Amino acid sequence: MGMDFERPEYEFLKELGLQPRNLGCYGDGVWRGNGSSVTSINPANNKPIATVVEASLEDYEESMKACVAANKIWMNIPAPRRGEIVRQIGEALRSNLHLLGRLISLEMGKILAEGVGEVQEFIDMCDFAVGLSRQLNGSILPSERPNHVMMEVWNPLGIVGVITAFNFPCAVLGWNAGIALVCGNCVVWKGAPTTSLVTVATTKLIATVLEKNGLPGAIFTCVCGGAEIGRAIAADTRIPLVSFTGSTKVGEIVRNAVNARFGRCLLELSGNNAIIAMDDADLNLVVRSVLFAAVGTAGQRCTSCRRLLIHERIYHDVVVSLLDAYSQVKAGDPLEEGTLLGPLHSQASKNNFKHGIEMIKSQGGKILTGGSVIDHEGNFVQPTVVEISHDRPVVREELFGPVLYISKFETLEEAIQMNNSAPQGLSSSIFTRNPEAIFKWIGPFGSDCGIVNVNIPTNGAEIGGAFGGEKATGGGREAGSDSWKQYMHRATCTINYGKDLPLAQGINFGG
Repeated sequence: MGMDFERPEYEFLKELGLQPRNLGCYGDGVWRGNGSSVTSINPANNKPIATVVEASLEDYEESMKACVAANKIWMNIPAPRRGEIVRQIGEALRSNLHLLGRLISLEMGKILAEGVGEVQEFIDMCDFAVGLSRQLNGSILPSERPNHVMMEVWNPLGIVGVITAFNFPCAVLGWNAGIALVCGNCVVWKGAPTTSLVTVATTKLIATVLEKNGLPGAIFTCVCGGAEIGRAIAADTRIPLVSFTGSTKVGEIVRNAVNARFGRCLLELSGNNAIIAMDDADLNLVVRSVLFAAVGTAGQRCTSCRRLLIHERIYHDVVVSLLDAYSQVKAGDPLEEGTLLGPLHSQASKNNFKHGIEMIKSQGGKILTGGSVIDHEGNFVQPTVVEISHDRPVVREELFGPVLYISKFETLEEAIQMNNSAPQGLSSSIFTRNPEAIFKWIGPFGSDCGIVNVNIPTNGAEIGGAFGGEKATGGGREAGSDSWKQYMHRATCTINYGKDLPLAQGINFGG
């Protein structure tokens, strides 16, 4: 099978340390690979780019043994020093921002601006983590007993397993690894098999930083592989926390495996995100936001807008403007300037799109625009808008592609009920200038999602806030705010510095 790797426009791959054949396991500071070979495919033309030899279970075990040993060294390094290492990782990413971003665009299929933006997100997380490394503070609590002090102490968990999905093959690692490392944990990463080149290239940058500082490479371990490696991570008692990003179906399997050994699970699963347009909404803002949220990344973000709920008074105007905006979307090679819609990630994704359109039509959905596969060698589909009743079963499911369901409503209460009717609870947004509507929306009787926006899209979250959702989205929180606490072990410490032994609650036990 011929490789596109040798094409002149792919020369940049060599600058990232990639070759036509790459080893996919970095453990104990050594690259190895004794598992299956997978071929990375360019979704824009379905031609092979390069191959990666995945980790075998034996490779995984050898790597984990080294990781356990390295963890004793890493957690003993002061947090600010660990922050300096993460700062250097951020600098390595910054130096390769456009190269790595171009690889993400090539292998995943998102447009170049989004590929570069994804690497920037990892860089931003490194910057955040550096500051955090000097602020991993506990608490001093008042004790009811004389000559006693009570405090909370935070310590590393040990090893954090990170399993990421194809749609964000770099950034989601950054959400987890930046914080996990400054908190004193080693990281074991399994990227998606279909974006293995991004996994290998990113790991090479991180490994270079560790080597330059004379630190064990096993502090950061990479194990490319499929479900077999994922199951090993989920079942491994040496990994106290597993962060999994993917579908709700697979997330449930991971959760059950981790829970069975009383481990911790951080889940970022499916989304079914809605935008509500109230009758006082800025229509231009609504249309621009929906276009980015529903068409960006070809609808393959967990935060992509799947449902647009429009007040009946402005329904016609919004639909007309939206269809006009859709008609101007340029689909094509994600690496070309001006492209807004790249391909779906795989042929399987394209087939799921076709099946989803059939289901939509069978349940009374009316295709207002799009609805077809584009006749092209790549995995291109038309951005699609569907008019459909919000209570149809297909609307409750996440169709991972550029498909937008639109429905109308009469009252804010009805719109909130429609938003909350989805099994998933990741992101949501309302467009209004009414303070009463805004504060109801963000309050206890408003959106039940983990991300509750006003006058911005459902996607494109900043790293400073905690990212995650409720219900079938999994309940995990990553990135900013106090998400760091999930990567550490909290201990409540009571110290008696006196000579007596007063007991709590005033208990007298034979004294």
